[in-house]
Amino acid sequence: MARFSILENVSLILLINLVIITTTTTTVLTNEIITTYQSCSAFHASMEISNDLDYDNSTLTLASTDYGLKIHEKPLAVLEPTSITEISELIKVSNSLCTPFTIAARGQAHSVYGQAMAREGIVVNMTHLNGYRHGKGVVIFRDEKDPWNSYADVGGEQVWDDVLNAALEYGLTPLSFTDSLGTSVGGTLVNAGIGAQVFKFGPQIANVYELDVITGKGDLKTCSAEKNSKLFYGVLGGLGQFGIITRARIALGPAYTKVKWLRLLYSDFSAYSKDQEYLISLNGRNDNAFDAVEGFLMINQWPNIIDFFPTQDLPRINSLLAQHNILYVLELAKYYDDSTQDQIDQDVERLVMGLKYVPTFKYEKDLLYQNFLHRSESAAAGQGLPGGPKSWLDTFVPGSRISDVNEGVFKNIIFKQNLSANGIILIFPMNRTKWNDKMSVAIPDEEVFYLVSVLQAVTYDTLKIFDDQKNQILKFYKDSGIGIKQYLPRNKTHEEWIEHFGSKWQKFEEAKNKFDPKRILAPGQGIFQLNNKICML
Repeated sequence: MARFSILENVSLILLINLVIITTTTTTVLTNEIITTYQSCSAFHASMEISNDLDYDNSTLTLASTDYGLKIHEKPLAVLEPTSITEISELIKVSNSLCTPFTIAARGQAHSVYGQAMAREGIVVNMTHLNGYRHGKGVVIFRDEKDPWNSYADVGGEQVWDDVLNAALEYGLTPLSFTDSLGTSVGGTLVNAGIGAQVFKFGPQIANVYELDVITGKGDLKTCSAEKNSKLFYGVLGGLGQFGIITRARIALGPAYTKVKWLRLLYSDFSAYSKDQEYLISLNGRNDNAFDAVEGFLMINQWPNIIDFFPTQDLPRINSLLAQHNILYVLELAKYYDDSTQDQIDQDVERLVMGLKYVPTFKYEKDLLYQNFLHRSESAAAGQGLPGGPKSWLDTFVPGSRISDVNEGVFKNIIFKQNLSANGIILIFPMNRTKWNDKMSVAIPDEEVFYLVSVLQAVTYDTLKIFDDQKNQILKFYKDSGIGIKQYLPRNKTHEEWIEHFGSKWQKFEEAKNKFDPKRILAPGQGIFQLNNKICML
């Protein structure tokens, strides 16, 4: 592994910039060079950081890509931190320079539009903190009197699968999951973290008690709803703009061991959406509700997730699809264990009673709790999703306009164009009351809104075709006046970011000015430009 002192590289870049910018006044240039070297000496003095900077080409290449495999931004170096202090010092060094360098925290790089990249900046490999934790990246605290008061202290670099496994050893579990447990805790918390349990417990950001955050000034702060609350609410859903999460205190609850997993097929979208909204209205902690509600489409040549269905039923399912062109699949789950096993079938039948799915097209199976949570990853691996570039579009759609999306997007764009790709279209509703409006994430104003995700793994030859389709979908939303909000948003213009955050923009910008005034952090999001005013003597 190649290591180097960043002094020479940063100095060189700064001097090149200075020569370009300051070409008329020799005195000014001389002063700038002196100031630059004085600032850079702070970096040179920090040998601990210098020794953990990696500029090996293979390391830089890895840091210049992500899960999407479509954006490539090469950093100057990668920090492999051996302590949290190193990350803090790195940020402080950048702040001390006349021309700061940008810094991006990289966990599992599950983004698809370069959000975790830092072109000509420094990428922090958060996974390297695993060694610093000495196997204690997840620490469980179980409340024996009331397990619902339990929690886990988790390093921001840890993946959710490790949090789950550690909690299960104590008979506990996190309450809300995404469909991929291989994502990092810090990575999902700066976005939102949504999945099948969001209707019941809210997104992952709604299940955080406390954070340790290194701000864009390099300060390590502990924050919560009661302490440093502006930083706490800003960071949650804040797209990495205000700080790097090094620890999160995650809510836990009692775990079950088994799952009754159901899929119901619908041909009528109105019935489908009404049933979904009815089911998410039953969102208490009792037996009168499902524990997971999600949905997806079967359409055209999209790979149907058929391994769930009995082989003998595949012909009639395909016949139903051919008859209606689109089938809407309602995915449900009810958790249970040995003590409730005798009544699970009756509970499920009671909960599905009155639902308007196509008669005789209800399928179910039993599996372990952990296997259910990994269901999407298993299906994705079977379809080869990780292998090619991703053409993804995730949107939050107001509930009052979801039927327009069915007609305008599902039928008139996706079905008519009949593009063939590995992927899935997710669609499921959630309740706004389960979200905290103080947090940075932008969502529609309506009480019920839907996630609509068009997720495709394509080839480089077909990438443009599928990205064009995403742009057509966005144009339909805009032309139809549907007030959508993008989730995991793609890079936008400054004006589009202001529109995206809407009424939250002013507070968002104020928080950036307070916690990262030089605009150093998370440059890959494209929200703010680096504050690179050249200092002068």
